[in-house]
Amino acid sequence: MAAKTFLAGDLGGTKTLLCVYAEIDGQLRKQHNHRYRSADWPNLESMLSHFLEQTPAELAKPAGSCIAVAGPVHQGSARLTNLPWRTSQSSLSAATGLQHLELVNDFAVLIHGLPHFSNEQQVVLQTGRDRSRPAPAGVEDGPVAILGAGTGLGMARGLPAASGWLAIPSEGGHREFAPRTDAEWELTQWLKQDLGLQRLSIERIVSGTGLGHVMNWLLNRQTGLAHGLRDHAHAWRTIPAGQPGYVDLPSFTGKAAADGDPLASEALNLWLGAYGSVAGDLALQELCIGGLWIGGGTAPKNLDGLSSEQFLEPLRSKGRFRSLIEGLTIRAVIDPEAGLFSAACRARDLEESGGTLA
Repeated sequence: MAAKTFLAGDLGGTKTLLCVYAEIDGQLRKQHNHRYRSADWPNLESMLSHFLEQTPAELAKPAGSCIAVAGPVHQGSARLTNLPWRTSQSSLSAATGLQHLELVNDFAVLIHGLPHFSNEQQVVLQTGRDRSRPAPAGVEDGPVAILGAGTGLGMARGLPAASGWLAIPSEGGHREFAPRTDAEWELTQWLKQDLGLQRLSIERIVSGTGLGHVMNWLLNRQTGLAHGLRDHAHAWRTIPAGQPGYVDLPSFTGKAAADGDPLASEALNLWLGAYGSVAGDLALQELCIGGLWIGGGTAPKNLDGLSSEQFLEPLRSKGRFRSLIEGLTIRAVIDPEAGLFSAACRARDLEESGGTLA
């Protein structure tokens, strides 16, 4: 008898990953996958139909399907943030014949994967409560939260429910940035002027893009200093991503910091401090006694920084609630396909519940 299979998708403005997983010995294993250039397709329905047509015949038809989309999902319909697409669960099911299919926001979907991540998919940054002692009633089933700096700053919350995890999307990365130090205050005022803004959101600083803004500010503050990244900073500000000549200033800043450059190290440490503080604020807001995860595309690249006091001390420094933060287990997600795996976990949950999960 063929193993039960589940379809998972991770739909982004640039690329879309589609994969069929099989449940083998209780574990989800990749069986067939394909990477699509999103802009080459008129809609998700045609892309998904093509993928299913190319799936090997010996694989069973997916028993449950979940596609994570880069955009908000409302009542089973999604409008993509960086694609001129609208899609819905009903239209996808009609086009493909798939049952138990769900669309989920691409960051919120991670909530469904968190309980199933292996040690190869995550790294512990803080152990938290002594796990050799019994947990207080309800702690192991407490709320969880994840945030992740990538191009922007994603956040999501998870609540335990009778039918499984309830994933709650968030736009917390667009809350207003609250400076803690003189340097952060000066950076905030400069960025408002530089970007022509009256209000500065958190993700303007705490994101991969934000690291570029921090480096650019430090270079502008020291105009007389000759520095190898000055031309890179100018190109980064003037040439849009994807265009010839574009320079990834955040990446160059990280590499320069790793090589011991003092100004790049200052930029990275300021960024880590702001990131840690925001992570601690989220932990307090959600009381995520079930755990806090740090995800996003920058996590695998900055494990040393996320494990350092530059990140962890601002995270813990929450006044009277410091002991609560110190009691949390904090992990970094390092699997680049964590979103795809999480979608497969959700697809399996959907099938097991008959497609009736909240």
